[in-house]
Amino acid sequence: MSADELKSAFFDELLKVNRKLRTMFDARVKKRGLTLARARLMMQIAECEGKTQAELAEQMHIEQPSLVGLIDGLEKKGMVVRCTTDDDRRAKRIFLTPTARREADSMIAYVAELRSQVLTGVADADIESATRVLAILSRNIGEAAGE
Repeated sequence: MSADELKSAFFDELLKVNRKLRTMFDARVKKRGLTLARARLMMQIAECEGKTQAELAEQMHIEQPSLVGLIDGLEKKGMVVRCTTDDDRRAKRIFLTPTARREADSMIAYVAELRSQVLTGVADADIESATRVLAILSRNIGEAAGE
């Protein structure tokens, strides 16, 4: 296999894996009445509860207006609450409701189970190597996008 063919095969497999993982996760969260984006946001909030909308947008690599729409949707479902900060009344900190906390914990557990299932049979050294490659790809994509 030539270098170009190898790169093409790698890229194709990367895209397939991404699509399959998204499809599996999306099917799981749809059963709970959530979208993939809202589920990701809930898990992000669970990991760092009380972050501002701006901080969450940055962590999730999405624009703040997009995040506001996701938060609005979760707020309407009774999953999150916005609280003003002491130092800036315009800034809102985001917290999960108890029901949403249980949902987020369940999704986090599912992701851990999925991760374990998908990585079965893959050596730690291979995971370490693949992680290095993916970090380089992420950096290269960021540079190409002008980030």
